[in-house]
Amino acid sequence: MIMIRCWLKPRRRQCKLTYANRKEPVIGRYERDEVKPSIEVASKIAEALEISLDYLAGNSKVLLEKNIVKRITDIQQLPTDDKAHLFALMDAFLRDHKAKKAYAS
Repeated sequence: MIMIRCWLKPRRRQCKLTYANRKEPVIGRYERDEVKPSIEVASKIAEALEISLDYLAGNSKVLLEKNIVKRITDIQQLPTDDKAHLFALMDAFLRDHKAKKAYAS
């Protein structure tokens, strides 16, 4: 079942979201894990917080930013050669970042 208690309140505060469109006592009960939202409500909460339903439910420890997910979706539409070039660039940037991080410590 959905275990959103650990994720909902901190993310809601981080996004500076209020209880808009939801009755405050109900959201508070979700945050205190007194009741579980339906899948439809949980989906709307995840959308409002700009997180995946998996992350909200605690099934994923990776919080993917919405703009990153959009870019990944766009990349999937590229021709194979363009993807290969893009991945080569990404690999170079990631390698350099890891090297800088390793030398900094």
